[in-house]
Amino acid sequence: MAQKRDYYEVLNVPRNAGSDEIKRAYRRLALKYHPDNYKGEKAEAEAKFKELAEAYDVLADPEKRQLYDRHGHAGLRGAGVHDFSSMGFADIFSMFEDIFGFGFGGRRRVSTRGYDLETEVELTLQEVATGVDKTLEFERQDFCNTCSGSGAKPGTSPQRCPTCRGYGQVETSGGGFFRMVRTCPDCRGKGTLITSRCPACRGTGRMRKKRVLSVHLPRGVEEGLVVRVRGEGEPGEEAGPRGDLRCYVRIRPHPLLARSGNHLICQVPITYTQAALGATIEVPTLTGKENVVIPPGSQHGQALTLKGRGLPNMRTGRSGDQVVQLLIEVPRKFSKKQEELLRELAKTEDIEVLPARKGFFEKLKEYLGCL
Repeated sequence: MAQKRDYYEVLNVPRNAGSDEIKRAYRRLALKYHPDNYKGEKAEAEAKFKELAEAYDVLADPEKRQLYDRHGHAGLRGAGVHDFSSMGFADIFSMFEDIFGFGFGGRRRVSTRGYDLETEVELTLQEVATGVDKTLEFERQDFCNTCSGSGAKPGTSPQRCPTCRGYGQVETSGGGFFRMVRTCPDCRGKGTLITSRCPACRGTGRMRKKRVLSVHLPRGVEEGLVVRVRGEGEPGEEAGPRGDLRCYVRIRPHPLLARSGNHLICQVPITYTQAALGATIEVPTLTGKENVVIPPGSQHGQALTLKGRGLPNMRTGRSGDQVVQLLIEVPRKFSKKQEELLRELAKTEDIEVLPARKGFFEKLKEYLGCL
């Protein structure tokens, strides 16, 4: 995934900026990069416009901003951050239309798709090898249980806005033949007004709810993979379809095995006698312990391969290998018998070795005798 810029840098505001300053900065820059205003490349305008919306969505929300200030972009995982990359200009403007106070092109508000959400799931290497169904728990803005999303008190219903007569927009004279179309200041483009608000959601029609669902992760998934769960985002406006849930995969480090693509690497310490004479040892795999034969004369860092003991490829299903890397360990201390045997071995090899260690007082006696 591409590296995201700092949100304060995107809006060009200091880190201690107040909510009003953040709102003004977003409004000014969003209007600059709207396609009706921007004179440069449309692709550049779109990317900048969506980057601004994401930055404002986080910094304008006290809870999200606090998470971002403490942990950066990583702290926003599962915090209900909207995915603006899949939205159009009209959707983003309708989301923040109270900031701008007018519509572009005189278009009436229509049904819009709900916002996408993000969360993450952590898997073990064993789960990567077999595939797994994971239970996800997250929060999202959903329809109010009391008013079913209307925002009106039970027994009542929203009424047509008398200012715009249900159209959602009003016209004002701009002088001469020109007329300006802007969002209705009373109903904010909805075309209806709620005279008796729902006590549960205070007239918003939405409330934060906990959502629990199961998602299947196939064999061989990799770190950073995004699994899209259709229709599990927030509900749309004016009966628009729900957004999606984007689930980011994280792989928990294994205490003994390291992943390299579809292969697994296991570093196993052995003694110098096992390396010299050969041995059979037990090594860990994802399915349990397995015996591995160390050939005589093995060298430090030498690799042995267990065919098919790695992870499956998500596309082909073919499994990689497990590489066992031998690490020869030399003891720091020897018993008297071990030292004697090693010195006998050194004689057969015709090599020079350090003399046997002597006690401090023996060394002191020799030293004083030389004075």
